[in-house]
Amino acid sequence: MGQEYTAKSFKSGNSVAIRIPAALGIAPNAEWLVSEEDGELHLRPKPEPKKCIDVSGFAGKAPGIKLLPREDFEERPSTIAAREAARRS
Repeated sequence: MGQEYTAKSFKSGNSVAIRIPAALGIAPNAEWLVSEEDGELHLRPKPEPKKCIDVSGFAGKAPGIKLLPREDFEERPSTIAAREAARRS
């Protein structure tokens, strides 16, 4: 086991806080998961969220690719009528 430090708890608003000694090298503003088992506190770094790729800017970047029409909903009668009117004129 490594070096042992003493930390004192204190009241912070409606919570109880414990200061972590800087010698442990904990980065400020880090998020932690805290659990209690048999009277012992366990601290684990909160895992980073999975990163998402924003594909919203990809549309129109590949000339020649035609998007398929959506078929997961029925068209409104007014849309069908407008399309047919445009074909007639």
